[in-house]
Amino acid sequence: MALAEKKYPTGAVQAIIVVTAILSAVLELIDSTIVNVALRQISGSIGASTTEIAWVITAYAISNVIIIPLSGMLSSIFGRKRYFTFSIALFTFASLMCGLSNSLWVLVAWRFVQGLGGGALLSTAQTILVDAFPPQKRGIGMALFGMGVATGPALGPVLGGIITDHISWHWIFFVNIPLGTFAVIASWLFVTNQEGVKHTGPMDWWGIVFLVIGVGSLQYILEEGNAKDWFESNEIIYFSIASAAGLIAFIYRELHVENPAVKLSILRSTNLSVGVILNFVVGVVISISVFTFPLFTQIDLGWTATMSGMALMPGSLLTAFGMIMVQRTIQKGINPKTLVISGFILTFIFSYWMHLQSIDSGWNSLLFPQLIRGFAVSLFMIPVINLSIQGLQGADLGQGSGLGNMARQLGCAVGIAASNIRLTRVSADFRNNLISNISDYSENAAHAIGNMSSMFASTGLNPQESQAAAYRLLELLVQRQTTLLAYLDSFMVVGIVCLVALPLVFLMKHDRNAIMGEVSAH
Repeated sequence: MALAEKKYPTGAVQAIIVVTAILSAVLELIDSTIVNVALRQISGSIGASTTEIAWVITAYAISNVIIIPLSGMLSSIFGRKRYFTFSIALFTFASLMCGLSNSLWVLVAWRFVQGLGGGALLSTAQTILVDAFPPQKRGIGMALFGMGVATGPALGPVLGGIITDHISWHWIFFVNIPLGTFAVIASWLFVTNQEGVKHTGPMDWWGIVFLVIGVGSLQYILEEGNAKDWFESNEIIYFSIASAAGLIAFIYRELHVENPAVKLSILRSTNLSVGVILNFVVGVVISISVFTFPLFTQIDLGWTATMSGMALMPGSLLTAFGMIMVQRTIQKGINPKTLVISGFILTFIFSYWMHLQSIDSGWNSLLFPQLIRGFAVSLFMIPVINLSIQGLQGADLGQGSGLGNMARQLGCAVGIAASNIRLTRVSADFRNNLISNISDYSENAAHAIGNMSSMFASTGLNPQESQAAAYRLLELLVQRQTTLLAYLDSFMVVGIVCLVALPLVFLMKHDRNAIMGEVSAH
C-alpha cells in the first residue's frame, strides 16, 4: 500500500498548538521553582516548621519524576489528546486546591497531585511540538521547547518573589488557573493523537510499581538527604535500599516483559543512551547555576529575592534568543555536536568568571557572566534534545522524550543535592583555613581586632565590651567570607562537570538526513 502524505497543522491552528504546548511545559517548570521563595510565608501562614514545609517541594518533585517516564505509555493507551488535556486539567485543578489549602498536609497532598499532572506536560508537549512541524522545520519546535525548559526554572523564583511580596503566596498557585483553563480548551480543540501509535496488550502494573518505588525513593533521598545528614539517618538508609531494589527490579522487568511501561530497549540507540546522560548533565548544570546564584547574591551581597531573580533574567532572555539562532544554524548544516561542545566550553568560562567574584561584586560585574551562561545554555540545550531523539518514531519518540526529560529532572535534583553537600563540606574547610590565621600571634588579626575594638569603644562601651563586640564582628566577617568562598567554589563545579562530559558528545552520531520522529500514515 502506498504511503499517504502526512498532514501537518498550518497557520492559526499550528500557532495555537505551539502556544498550548509551550505554555503547558513552562507552567510545569515554573511551578517546580516558584514555591521556593515563598516557603517562609507559607510556613508562617499554615503553622509549619522549616523542616515540614520542605515537603511542599519534595512532594511535587517525587510525583513529577515518577510520571514523566510513564507519559509515553499513558499517552499511547488513552490517546495523546485525551491524556494531555486531562493532565492540564488535573494540574490546573490541583493548583486551585493548593491555593485554597489551609494546612500543611492538605497542601502537600495537592502538590503531589499537581506534580502528577505537571510531569505529563513536559514529555507530551515535546512530542506535540515535534508533530506540529514537517521534518525540515522540526528544529523550530525543538527550539521553542528548549526555550521553555531553559527559562521556566529561572522565571519561577522571579514570579514567586514578586507575587509573594506584593500579593499573597496563594496567588503563586491561583495564577495557573486562567492559563491552565485556556490550555485545556485549546488542547481539546486542536491537539491531535499520534498517528499509528496505540498501546496493545495488558498494562504493565508491576513495572509501574517498581518505577514508583525505585525513582520515587531516589527522588526523596535527593530532596531530603542533606537535611537528614544522609546515611547517618536510618530513614535515608531504608529509602536507599528501597530505591536500589526498585530500580533493579524495574530494569529487569522492563527488559523482559512484552509490553513494558517504559521501553528501556530503545536505549540500545547510542544517541538516546548518551543523550540521557547529557540531559542529566544539563539538569545538573542548570540547577546548580540557578540554585547557587540567589544564595550568593542574597546572603553575601545582601540582595533581595526579587533583585536576585531579576539578575537571572538577562541570561534567560539571551537563552531564548540564542535558541532561535541555534535552530537556524543547524538548518544551515552545522554539526549540532559542535554547538554542544561550544556551549560546554562557554559554561566553563562562565564558571571560572563567577569563581573570581568577591564580596564587592555588583550588578555590572555579574551581568556578563550571566549573559555567557544564558548563551551557553542555548548552544547545548537544543542540540542535545535533537540528537537524543534523532531517528525515533511513533511511540518510541514519546518513550525517548520521557527518558530524556526524566534524566534532566533527576539531574536537577542531583545538582541541588550535590551543591548542598559541597557547600556544607567546603564551608567547614574554608572556615578552618581562615580561623587558623586568626590568633594573638597574628599581626594582621591583632591589628584588625584593635581597630574594631576602638570603633566600639568610641560608642561608649568599656574595654571588655569593646573587645567582645570586636570578636563577634570578626566572627560574622569570617562566616560571610566562608559562605562566599563556598558559593564561588560551587560555580567552579559547574564548569568541571561540563569539561568531564565533553568526551561523551563525540559518541553521538549526527545524520543530516535523519527525519526525527516522523510517522508515516498508511
